[in-house]
Amino acid sequence: MPKIHLLSPRLANQIAAGEVVERPASVIKELLENSIDSGASRIDIDVENGGVKLIRVRDNGCGIGQDDLPLALSRHATSKIEQLDDLEAVATLGFRGEALASISSVARLAIATNANDTGPGWKAEAEGRDMAVNLAPAAHPRGTTVEVRDLFFNTPARRKFLRAESTEYKRIDEVLRKLALSHFDVDFTLRNNGKVVHQFRSADGQLAQERRVAAICGPAFMENALYLDVAAAGLRLWGWVGLPTFSRSQADLQHFYVNGRSIRDKLVTHAVRQAYQDVMYHGRHPAFVLYLELNPADVDVNVHPTKHEVRFRDSRTVHDFLFRSLHRAVADIRPGSQTVSAVSNSMTPPAITTYGTPVEQAAISFPARQSGFQNVSEQISIYGELHRGQDELASQSLPETDETLPPLGFAIAQLKGIYILAENAAGLVLVDMHAAHERITYERMKQAFSAEGLRSQPLLVPTSLAVSQAEADLAEEQSAMFEELGFQLQRAGPESLLVRQMPSMLRDADVEPLVRDVLSDLTSHGSSDRIRQHLNEIMATMACHGSVRANRKLSVAEMNALLRDMESTERSGQCNHGRPTWTQISLDELDKLFMRGK
Repeated sequence: MPKIHLLSPRLANQIAAGEVVERPASVIKELLENSIDSGASRIDIDVENGGVKLIRVRDNGCGIGQDDLPLALSRHATSKIEQLDDLEAVATLGFRGEALASISSVARLAIATNANDTGPGWKAEAEGRDMAVNLAPAAHPRGTTVEVRDLFFNTPARRKFLRAESTEYKRIDEVLRKLALSHFDVDFTLRNNGKVVHQFRSADGQLAQERRVAAICGPAFMENALYLDVAAAGLRLWGWVGLPTFSRSQADLQHFYVNGRSIRDKLVTHAVRQAYQDVMYHGRHPAFVLYLELNPADVDVNVHPTKHEVRFRDSRTVHDFLFRSLHRAVADIRPGSQTVSAVSNSMTPPAITTYGTPVEQAAISFPARQSGFQNVSEQISIYGELHRGQDELASQSLPETDETLPPLGFAIAQLKGIYILAENAAGLVLVDMHAAHERITYERMKQAFSAEGLRSQPLLVPTSLAVSQAEADLAEEQSAMFEELGFQLQRAGPESLLVRQMPSMLRDADVEPLVRDVLSDLTSHGSSDRIRQHLNEIMATMACHGSVRANRKLSVAEMNALLRDMESTERSGQCNHGRPTWTQISLDELDKLFMRGK
């Protein structure tokens, strides 16, 4: 075996560059993060040949002093941390002091900077040499300009792995978009081969921020998104979540930031998926631009070379906070709420507005429901039986104005026994009556279950599970949670569990894989929704079969009762399978169909 020896500084830098400088987009990311950390309010980016020929980033930040400039190109030299406590509470995007040294080892690097508002600045140049830096005076305003030319000129093997110019530029564009989404206070300008491609102006206030989000994510996202801002237990979540009906076939419009840093995290993905699971097609993905703010000491950003992953000190609390916040926001999406642009910090649903006099309300509302699942299942009956004799009262003219009309208006007809046609202030409303009733029935069944708890039944022959010791320990620790969900687990040995009781509704389910999946979720995420998900699937099926069917003729009173229930039911904008339950056609859209005014 060869003797151990120290690597040369140049080789060490090039090895480090393998982690930091993967492609031109990696260089752009590091330089932009440095500019943002310097307090810049304006950043200009120029790239040529997909960033391989030239990358230039200019900012108006604090600049670098003459004495610090040579150190800026040294490995592990930084102004952002000094001791371990600083590392454990990093509040900046960059902090390792590797970026400029790594870049200079695989490209021709020049830095011009000035830390003062007056007087000359300084320029430093390096070209992959062994830590050698040429320093000279240079005219430059306050701020810094970093110029990177001929990337990988001295490492041709790595240059061969680069893609076509258009592909490399597309990745640069993506890096800029991600940073522009999280730093609304900074002006960004991007030029590609001398042509201005993006100009993102600083955005003060929610309206200006929404314009930037629309410019980056597309106007369709902004038109189908709700704004939320929720704070609890030292955590704050704010941003925009897409309506369930604005789902995607890929997870390509999901931006999540922790203290301004773009991350991809399994815990976050799991919490978001849980929040949307009741209102979205299988295989579809929600769209969102969300920002989580918390104490920097409560999150470790130094767990991955690219800093795309983080580790939360209290992952269970973060997961539950994200789930509850998003679940509440999604639940509040109902007819009339699409124009509401805020979710209360109290995380309580907004008050339901009623319309008309008490007599008129009686004509268009459900009678009081009895609590208890058994009663709910018995009451999944056709609307006609609940509203017999109300047609005459509902058909009377109600003195409503556009301002007092309910969001879904009042029914005027039924089409083919499938759709309800209603008139509201905006124009025409079309409702899929089966899909809408299915959601209403499903939500009431869940409420009844929540109110009276789950009914369990003992197993005639307990099911034995062979598990690891850690899983058996976890089952004992979480016994209260399992009992709340209708399960009774008993430890039969160091690596053995007995299932003695399970929810009555799951009597036909395969209990062994279900319990194993729950234990796996608890290990990975600190929580599990497997059991509730199975219960919800069964209730969704029951609700589907118990809802008003197509080709069922409804009276005006019955149709109005359905509309009122939609307005007061959570998630009623989508059926249990994620399909929309209603749509609005405005008068302007109707006028266009008939070319009115032309």
